[in-house]
Amino acid sequence: MNHIAWSCDGKKLGAVGIDKAVRVWSPEKNVDQRSATGYTGGHSDDVDYIAWNPTHPDLFCTSSQKDRRIVFWDARQSRHIQQLPLKHAPSQLNYSPDGKTILYTTINRQMYILTYGKEGEETKEQWHQADMGGKVISASTATFNHVGDGIVLTHQSEHLIRILDYPGLNVIQSTPAHVGGCVAAALDPRGRYLASGGHDSIVNLFDVSEWICVRTITACDNAINALSFSHDGEFIAIASAGSYIDICAVETGIPLHRVPALGPSPTVSWHPSKHVIAYCGQTKVREGGPPPTAWISLFGPGM
Repeated sequence: MNHIAWSCDGKKLGAVGIDKAVRVWSPEKNVDQRSATGYTGGHSDDVDYIAWNPTHPDLFCTSSQKDRRIVFWDARQSRHIQQLPLKHAPSQLNYSPDGKTILYTTINRQMYILTYGKEGEETKEQWHQADMGGKVISASTATFNHVGDGIVLTHQSEHLIRILDYPGLNVIQSTPAHVGGCVAAALDPRGRYLASGGHDSIVNLFDVSEWICVRTITACDNAINALSFSHDGEFIAIASAGSYIDICAVETGIPLHRVPALGPSPTVSWHPSKHVIAYCGQTKVREGGPPPTAWISLFGPGM
């Protein structure tokens, strides 16, 4: 599995990554393979990423690098509601807080924008590629701030985190973060901290009012893959190239728990209202061993 994400109400968990299908579970009932609802027909190759609309618990989109598509779904119906072919292979997706804009980055480390609405003679609203005014913006990940008037950019070959205004797309802040590249970023739901993770296995916490690093978490032994804050901003979960998830206290940076995993997880995601994390991955191929198997896991007292 490549990616896993919760719906905005926390009642659905979507996962993608091993084939052309999207799988959605209702974790309160069951998370075994047979209990998943499958969504197919939107992609012609492996699916890489899933993002849920932050304003509607049934709407989500998925992307595939190989078929160069972003596909939009409604969990209440089996067929996709829109397919959007792209010129460049998408690697990551993020909605704006109002659910009307999507930032996506590509495998070539460029950021593009989709907007929702009517164009020309169209009778219904749908997603379109936005005009960026000729601007070329390099990024590995792109995330809106909580208000939707700013964008946080990381680049796996740059040591800086950049902040752009939106919709102007001008750099308003540039902060050194990691030696050897910054690969992940997450915003504290309380709006106090921006967390960044890098190839250097370090997680930095920046005070967003002054843009200074107030805390450094060194619990990890491997390069960081993904970061996620708990709904109350008290805890941060860290996925890395190691076969575990680290959970640390935000205010002290102290490691609280190391959750074992079947292999390195490319992503980790806190439930939007409970102390539960979801993470996923795929076992390594070993010569003469069994074929690789995909897995998803939940951990926490909230389930």
